[in-house]
Amino acid sequence: MRIGVLASGSGTILSALLGAELPIAVVVVDRHCPAEKVAADAGVTCEVVLRSDFSKSFDREGYTAAVVGVLEAHAVELVVMAGYGTVLSAAVHRRFPARVMNTHPALLPAFKGWHAVSEALAMGVKVTGCTVHLATEAVDEGLILAQEAVPVLAGDTEESLHERIKQVERRLYPEAVRAVLARLDNGEELS
Repeated sequence: MRIGVLASGSGTILSALLGAELPIAVVVVDRHCPAEKVAADAGVTCEVVLRSDFSKSFDREGYTAAVVGVLEAHAVELVVMAGYGTVLSAAVHRRFPARVMNTHPALLPAFKGWHAVSEALAMGVKVTGCTVHLATEAVDEGLILAQEAVPVLAGDTEESLHERIKQVERRLYPEAVRAVLARLDNGEELS
């Protein structure tokens, strides 16, 4: 089972996935970022599908088609998002139905979207966490595959809380990917 990882940032999640010795065939980035070096250092091909347009007229369909084309060229069977900054169109889900995984820094369905950690702090919750789920066309929806709670401590800042969530994420995500691979190898469908 060949994995394609979509990344946009520092590459810490990518590094955790690579450290778990998962069958990663390609890393795709939407901007030049440290994840490129993480992939190169691991000897994994990294393809840049540069997103240069961040306006409202962004051609999401065309961009998604380019990303899907790269994934297909590398015979990817499972897509694993690792801090990917571009929301892709439905085309990726049509091409890889129930085979796109994502991680989110909250206990979904709570605190969906880009500001999950700051929203959890603003709401005064005592517990938040990390969720691994199947990505769908709707952002932060889809079948929940794994979750783990992270306590919110007195004096937490967005940065300190997010770092503790990332520590859990870097362990939980590779475990969840490995579990999904086992299910798919056994002929199970995810939905």
